[in-house]
Amino acid sequence: MNKIIVWHNPRCRKSREGLAMAQKMAEDKALELEIRKYLDHPPSQEELKKVLKMLGMKPIELVRTKEAVWKEHFKGKDLSDDQIIKAMTQYPKLIERPVVIYKNKAVLARPAEKVLELFN
Repeated sequence: MNKIIVWHNPRCRKSREGLAMAQKMAEDKALELEIRKYLDHPPSQEELKKVLKMLGMKPIELVRTKEAVWKEHFKGKDLSDDQIIKAMTQYPKLIERPVVIYKNKAVLARPAEKVLELFN
């Protein structure tokens, strides 16, 4: 799979910056770019588990804990990793962005320059 995949939210400035960096890398390396608006097409629990492994992160590290939905439904609860993953699939707004995936690696592109780590 020679393409870069970006989990993107067009309303987020950081996500737009990460996407711009991924687009530049795709052009420079003649790779296909797949933009996934993850709020419209949320990842499955299995996809999230796979990407978290690529990121080397625990599920809670990918959660936007300042989101109202987190505060209303989950804050202060002792949740398992699987429960956190399920929350992210139910409420994709909780997923930190942008996630950029290339081959078997992924980065949370905050800042956007983290995209470069996929090609080192």
